[in-house]
Amino acid sequence: MTVVFEKPPETPSLERVRPVIVAMGIAVLLLVAILLAASLTGMSGLASDFQMRLQPPSWQHPFGTDMFGRDVLARTIKGLALSFRVGFLAAGISVVIATCLAIAAASGSRIADGIVSFFIDMTMGLPHLVLLILISFALGGGAAAVVIAVAVTHWPRLTRILRAEILQVRNADYVAVSRNFGRSRWFIARHHILPHLVPQMIVGFVLLFPHAILHEAGLTFLGFGLEPGKPAIGILLSESMRYLMAGKWWLGLFPGLLLLVAVLCFDVIGNGLRALTDPRGGRS
Repeated sequence: MTVVFEKPPETPSLERVRPVIVAMGIAVLLLVAILLAASLTGMSGLASDFQMRLQPPSWQHPFGTDMFGRDVLARTIKGLALSFRVGFLAAGISVVIATCLAIAAASGSRIADGIVSFFIDMTMGLPHLVLLILISFALGGGAAAVVIAVAVTHWPRLTRILRAEILQVRNADYVAVSRNFGRSRWFIARHHILPHLVPQMIVGFVLLFPHAILHEAGLTFLGFGLEPGKPAIGILLSESMRYLMAGKWWLGLFPGLLLLVAVLCFDVIGNGLRALTDPRGGRS
């Protein structure tokens, strides 16, 4: 009789993991630097100074000044910090919604699975930006409206991923043994399924972050997001539209570039976490 041993999944080698860790470290440092700069600057650079109105980039004002003489760099950093807070709340609420619906769909009855699948298809079938605008407009705008609008529209894809993971874990041997010992569905979900979903939830949270930031900026740019008095990235870009044709290119270029850098940093961190937590990451 020939005994065949199944080859266990390979773990990622140090040579393959090192570039991922380095890229994640650089991205984390950039994001931390933005948050520290936002907290250390305080209100400096945000006060109006009409003598410095619409000044191009210089040593004193690296990003130039806006139509009120305010420092664009300080306003951009403050706007990114505000976007981070909005994105953190929106992504966190979205992950909670996705986890609850995935557990209800995969651990409940066929009726619950059908209802969750219907809501997933319905939400993904609607135009995304239009749905965001309608929800934010119905809630009267503002930071709370943006958080709710982004949170209730970003859960479907993560719900599908978590549902597939739950279906795979539910058929595992240790779950079957726990079920044979008379454990309830809630006990199995809390002690066996939910801990298995934590890595996917963390990766999903990080990858939802840039989507939340971009949609917050988009809603604010269109006038359905944050209040005009706040230094948000969408407001900076919206205000710059009236001066770009006059050659004031720095008003839109630098806020847009920093927003892109922040989004790419979160994308690098999320993809890195997914590569490190995926047991197939070490395979060629």
